[in-house]
Amino acid sequence: MALTTVLLVGCSGTADGPGKAGERDASAGASADAGDTAAGPSPEESFVPDPARLPRTGAEARDLIDRVIAGPDSFGAKVVKRSPYESDPDTWPVLGEDCVWQQRKPARNVLATLTRSFEAPAEAGKGPVRLAAVVTVHRTREDATWEMAESIEETMRCPTQQLRKGETIGSMVAAALLGGESAQNSSEDFLSEVGKYQSSELGGPHHYSWQQAQTLQFTVAVTGKGAEGRTTKEIDRFVNEAQGVMLSRLENAVEKQS
Repeated sequence: MALTTVLLVGCSGTADGPGKAGERDASAGASADAGDTAAGPSPEESFVPDPARLPRTGAEARDLIDRVIAGPDSFGAKVVKRSPYESDPDTWPVLGEDCVWQQRKPARNVLATLTRSFEAPAEAGKGPVRLAAVVTVHRTREDATWEMAESIEETMRCPTQQLRKGETIGSMVAAALLGGESAQNSSEDFLSEVGKYQSSELGGPHHYSWQQAQTLQFTVAVTGKGAEGRTTKEIDRFVNEAQGVMLSRLENAVEKQS
């Protein structure tokens, strides 16, 4: 893919959607901070997966997700669970032709997927930061790479998206890096988006950050949605921190034991 940067400007957005919107909503090649999660040699060189540790059933996939997905402490200090904390495991986010996210039954190529929702609570002069983390286990590596490709297509097709009623994102800048390109060494494929988040509850526009990484048959994603008084760097740091934690856990979960 080489470094692919796509500038997408939409109407002023207001968004936070479900499912992959969880991935979008869950929240930068577009910003310098996005590369902070990358370190060390490319995944294919740094560890060897054990075929026996790769999930083949829904139950095995759900067990792996439980061991990999972020918790409140994965984002750093002061982040807490939101309610509802976990998504319905029998749902999958789909971006409709109208650019509105909706929940549907997971595709056949998905063994299991889960979204968790978090918040950095409001404090003096700062509004609450809404955060989410998503882990999806596909049947094959090819299925996971298709999800990455579809994510880019969705941004190009819908530069402004409604995440849920009263929330939209727009004016998005997206970037993609394969493992080994421009110091992106944390995954086989890496996508990031930044844009403007608008909310009927929190106002805006505020900074919006989303990252998704793919290794083997897995994708992990994190979303951060800004609020009054929150800096771009602050939001990106939350996203980078949790993404790094999940990628490290994923490697440990499937790496061949010496």
